[in-house]
Amino acid sequence: MTEGATSFVEGGDAEKPGGSSEQTDQAAVTGSPQSSESGGSTEGADEVSESEKSEETGRPDNGQESGEASADRIARLEGEGDVAADYLEELLDIADIDGDIDLDVEGDRAMVAIVGGDLNLLVGQDGEVLEALQELTRLAVYRETGERSRLMLDVGGYRAQRRTDLVALAEKVVEEVRASGEPVRMAPMTPFERKIVHDAVAAKGLTSESEGEEPDRRVVVQQA
Repeated sequence: MTEGATSFVEGGDAEKPGGSSEQTDQAAVTGSPQSSESGGSTEGADEVSESEKSEETGRPDNGQESGEASADRIARLEGEGDVAADYLEELLDIADIDGDIDLDVEGDRAMVAIVGGDLNLLVGQDGEVLEALQELTRLAVYRETGERSRLMLDVGGYRAQRRTDLVALAEKVVEEVRASGEPVRMAPMTPFERKIVHDAVAAKGLTSESEGEEPDRRVVVQQA
């Protein structure tokens, strides 16, 4: 179900067999409504909204103080996971879909995964059903706890594979930017996907920022 990682670079012609790296850079850098006339400046890029910032940077935005005790934080997130598991198990029963629920805590998120069986229906094309199911699960947690949840839901390893694909793509784009000296505008992504790219780019010593409005918001990778 995973989409090829190269589809996230703007300009599909660059990925055709025989396409040159120069063609890839040109297709990715130009043609964006937010790009400058020269194609090399990212000035004027839209600011990241507060709600989106929490998704892209991983910073908590649920009103919890940064000094929250680790044990209390873990207990709170484990509680979110338990509520999510109850909701998802009921949904699986109603839909007559076989699957098990795995729970974990990673940073400031409860991590919930549905594994086993044929789960393609819960992923959908390009993960659209998964995104909707995640939002419904977060709402179920909010209804039960009264607190906004940032839990991350995965189904059948879809997000795990997406992360691998995006890291590989980000590393490829980093090399293109280093070779050309020009910024590369990537294709639109979800906040979750953009955060993966931002982290991968930073790990390679370059900088990145998001520009545009949803659902066309994208990452721009540039020299540090």
